[in-house]
Amino acid sequence: MSNAPGRTLPEDWFPGTLPENVALDASAYVETAFSFVCHRSEQPVSVRIARGASIYKSTMFDLGRSGSVRIGAYALVHGARLICDDEIEIGDYTLVSWNVVLMDSYRFDSSPAIRRAQLIRLAKGGEWLSLNQAKARPIRVGCKVWIGFDACILPGVTIGDGAIVGARSVVTRDVPPYTIVAGNPAQVVRQIKRESSANGI
Repeated sequence: MSNAPGRTLPEDWFPGTLPENVALDASAYVETAFSFVCHRSEQPVSVRIARGASIYKSTMFDLGRSGSVRIGAYALVHGARLICDDEIEIGDYTLVSWNVVLMDSYRFDSSPAIRRAQLIRLAKGGEWLSLNQAKARPIRVGCKVWIGFDACILPGVTIGDGAIVGARSVVTRDVPPYTIVAGNPAQVVRQIKRESSANGI
């Protein structure tokens, strides 16, 4: 997939284009430009999709002005929502299943009184992006990770290489490498045997 003139995608059902600050490797695949309708990042490179990576339908890049997303080589993201006001990294050979949410910011304040004021301002025509009072914290997903469907990864979480996150889990804290976690909040289920190969993959 090259950065074609006009930034359109072949056989895209949506009549949109890729934002100019999205860097797409020639061998990567993005199914539709609709994935970027919530993209508002002003970073020089807001989304970098590495070689062989695949971004399938209903994946949404919901980026604020300072959001930056990196998708590693041969990673596959299918129907996830990336809510990013700072930074989200997804490592090489990682699988992100459908309806997964990765959010590096809550966007609304934890105080009920402040949330009430934010909602009133929004109803009166306030700018959505100016309402963000919560501090964003980067999410790091390592290489060879598998995140099961409907899981939610919360701000500041790091998931180590080779880990597995069970379906519908809510990950509130770091996940060690080669560990299976599941539940709400996610807890360690067991360790995974590390496999070695000649090329280290």
